[in-house]
Order: sequence, then structure tokens, then C-alpha cells
Amino acid sequence: MSNLEQTNQTQGNAETLVAIQKLVNVVAKLRSPDGGCPWDLEQTPQTLTPYVIEEAYEVVDAINSGNQDAIAEELGDLLLQVVLQAQIASEYGQFSLKEVAEGISQKLIRRHPHVFGDVSVQSVDEVRQNWEKIKAQEKGEPSPDSQKLSDKLSRYTRKLPPLMATMKISQKAAAVGFEWKDIDGVWDKFNEELTEFRQALAYETPERQQAELGDLLFSLLQLARWCHLDPEAALQGTNQRFIQRLQKMEAFASRPLADYTLEELETLWQEAKAQLAQD
Repeated sequence: MSNLEQTNQTQGNAETLVAIQKLVNVVAKLRSPDGGCPWDLEQTPQTLTPYVIEEAYEVVDAINSGNQDAIAEELGDLLLQVVLQAQIASEYGQFSLKEVAEGISQKLIRRHPHVFGDVSVQSVDEVRQNWEKIKAQEKGEPSPDSQKLSDKLSRYTRKLPPLMATMKISQKAAAVGFEWKDIDGVWDKFNEELTEFRQALAYETPERQQAELGDLLFSLLQLARWCHLDPEAALQGTNQRFIQRLQKMEAFASRPLADYTLEELETLWQEAKAQLAQD
């Protein structure tokens, strides 16, 4: 790197720190009892949790859109949630944004000994294995190789959305041999669960119905895994297509959709579907 490049990088880093400090100051003002925002003052780490999840999904949506302005904006919204959580914690003397930043920096250094230390690695898989071993040591847990499978999988149910957790759980279980011999076995399991779900709907309690629905969804996701399909992307695509067809229906309609009969709505639906197929 040339001297000019080093100077530009140093200047860029300094400007970034100034911008982050400005955000910290703005959030502190919003949380100030003296002239702050009533809404922000009412918030707690728990009430802000839905916004953390929502903003993370909006970042993903922006990335998928490829719109750089949208990505920058949504990353800002997500960063706001990090700063807000740190601000509230600092008000109670728990931790600050400084501890958050220092903690993640130290973690990255510890878990990348092949970059910041003298460890040699030959593959991405080896990097991943080292990461898991170091992570287990930090948490005082047995090494990944000696951990019970159930202990590993239980973390996914606590920390991930259900669809993602199911895929992770089934992948890890399959890796140790808990797997069907072929996809016919997966289809058999899906059909078995579908029958049990229908029987539960007809004869059993709501609790049993919900349990059987969970089993059915779990088996459906096994089919997705076997076919190398992403269920979250598939469902997101279906949601988008549904909304696009509704938009077309509303464009074709001469009155509110609620004023149409079911048969008329079906006709509009098919017209919208056909129109979108031609676009």
C-alpha cells in the first residue's frame, strides 16, 4: 500500500469514527430525560427485540434487491438497534458500545489464529473446525467432537428462527447418519405425517393438532433439504407472487375485492396469474 493510500485509509477511518460518535450522541440525546423523545425513553431491551429482528430481515431484503442506497439505509437502521441496546445498558451501568466493539474485536482475533497468530490452515473446513473448537473453549464446553448431538442441536432451537433451526438440526443429524437411505423414505415420512395431521384435525385436541402440524412441517423441510432447496427463499418467493397477483387483481377490478364473490375472485386470480406469466 502506497503512502497516499495509507493516508486516505487513515482519513477514512477517522471520518467513520466521527460518524459513529455522532450517532452515539444522537441516541444519547433521544434517551435523555432532559428533552429526549418520550417514545425512546419508554423503550427497554425487551421492547426493542422485535425491531432488531425486523431490521435484520430488512437488511437481507435490501441486499437481495441489489439496491446499494437501500442496503446502506437498512444497515443504518440495524446499527441504530445496536447503539440503542448499548445506550440502555450503559444507563444501567451494565456495558457500553465500547465493550461491545472491544468484545467482538477480541473474539475475531482469538478465533482467527491463522490470521492473527501462527496457526496454519489448509482449507475453509479447517478454519470452521478451529472456530468451533475455540468457541467451545471460550464457553467452557466440551470440544465439538465430544459434545452430545442433542446439546449441539438444542442451541439452534433457542437462537434461530424455526425454519432455519429445522434445516440446521436435520443437516447435523444427517451428518452423523440419522438419515433416510433415499428420497422415497422421505416421501413416505411426509405422507405418514400428512395422514396423522388430517386424523388429528378430525378427532384430536388442538394441542395434538398443533403437534402434528409441527411434525408435518418438519418432514416437508426434509424434502426441501433432500432436493437442495431453500425453504425460506421458497416461501418468500411465494409471498411475493401472492402479493403481485393481488396487485393485478386490484388493477383489473372495478370495485373493492371484498365486494366480489368467491367465484369472481377466482376468475380475477386466474387472469392476474396469466398476465404475470406473460410479463
